[in-house]
Amino acid sequence: MIVAADLISQVFALFIMALALGMDAFSVCMGMGMSALRLHQAAKIGMWIGLFHMLMPLSGIVLGHLLSHRFGEIAGLAGGLLLVLIGTQMILSLARQDYEKKDLAYASDTGVMLFSLSVSIDSFSVGLGMGLFGTRVLAAILIFGLISMLMAWAGFYIGHRTQRYFGRYGEVLGGIIMLFFGLKLIFHIPL
Repeated sequence: MIVAADLISQVFALFIMALALGMDAFSVCMGMGMSALRLHQAAKIGMWIGLFHMLMPLSGIVLGHLLSHRFGEIAGLAGGLLLVLIGTQMILSLARQDYEKKDLAYASDTGVMLFSLSVSIDSFSVGLGMGLFGTRVLAAILIFGLISMLMAWAGFYIGHRTQRYFGRYGEVLGGIIMLFFGLKLIFHIPL
């Protein structure tokens, strides 16, 4: 009985942690959903975000003892800079004549993977911490991946549904959201 209660509380804690980690993906994808994004692009980006939300904590757990605290800060900085770049590009798109062009974040498979990595980078440090407490690794990475993928898709959906209310300015709003989360990663701003 005590073992079952312990398992339930551990899964609940992992679920709450997954929701917290997925909030960045939700917010950023909501901003991206306000731009001209196709359903298959949103599905692919959501799956990549889910995959990276599995790989990053797993990497943190497995490689945690080999990596220094500094590496985590550098990775967070790189992810933040990438989000700032994408957000700035979306904001500046309002001034461009070629509004229908593809955005940097999903123009290529490499862009999609870099975007997904930048949204998932904070889960690496969570993996480092989880490795110290002996968390059930398989359960953690599966829950993190599934929840973040679902939250990314929900963000795309909500962004797409609100796009008609914001028009072209929705992409600028999405860019501002990405810029904010990029700065949050760079400067460690709490929400």
